[in-house]
Amino acid sequence: MSDEFKIGGKVLQSRLFVGSGKYSNNRLIPEIIKSSKSEVITVALRRVDFMDEKENMLNFIPKECVLMPNTSGARNAEEAVRIARLARETGCGNWVKIEVISDNKYLMPDNMETIKATEILAKEGFFVFPYMNPDLMDAKRLRDAGACAVMPLGAPIGTNKGLKTKELVKILIDEISLPIIVDAGIGKPSEAAEAMELGAAAVLVNTAIASAENPILMAEAFGLAVKAGRKAFLAGTGAIKEFAEASSPLTGFLN
Repeated sequence: MSDEFKIGGKVLQSRLFVGSGKYSNNRLIPEIIKSSKSEVITVALRRVDFMDEKENMLNFIPKECVLMPNTSGARNAEEAVRIARLARETGCGNWVKIEVISDNKYLMPDNMETIKATEILAKEGFFVFPYMNPDLMDAKRLRDAGACAVMPLGAPIGTNKGLKTKELVKILIDEISLPIIVDAGIGKPSEAAEAMELGAAAVLVNTAIASAENPILMAEAFGLAVKAGRKAFLAGTGAIKEFAEASSPLTGFLN
């Protein structure tokens, strides 16, 4: 059964997006991509050293992988727009993940500034992937601003706490016509599968893979979990019942 994922002018086979931060060595990145079978990777432009040919992170990303620069470090819409434009000028393409964060303790995204940046960049031809708090009205505003997907957090970024916003994410999936990509907080492959079973179009995982004892094996586990969760969603889960019901008749051969 073909289940291609069409988004941002691309056709993807994998619904797992991965991040490029927190690895002990940039040389792990191609192994992570190979093991997970991910086709999209996010990169914080502020972490790219264009002057160091040996350590330039972009040199470790396979050419066939879709690059999604993010605006990490932006505190308002103006800064996010400037980073996105710079990323495109340096050859990083026209996909961009908008991160606008001025809260230094919990690192919660600023939805209002994110909406502003999304509207500006969408008009300039970017495929905009905004990272946001899962609020239905703001998700609708992002859709109307030209976002090509909405990326609600599962839990505060980098916490590995799991899908704590499950009910809110489910509302977005039910009510927003755009792909919903769960981003941030997912800590285990089972939680990625859970998000996919809800109907999420994809998930983005970084810390859970990078902080694992064996990141390459964990990347593979996430790739398989996302695939399993998607298949479960397409198959349609059975109804939940209040009381027990035998899977086989209790009578028949007794007579």
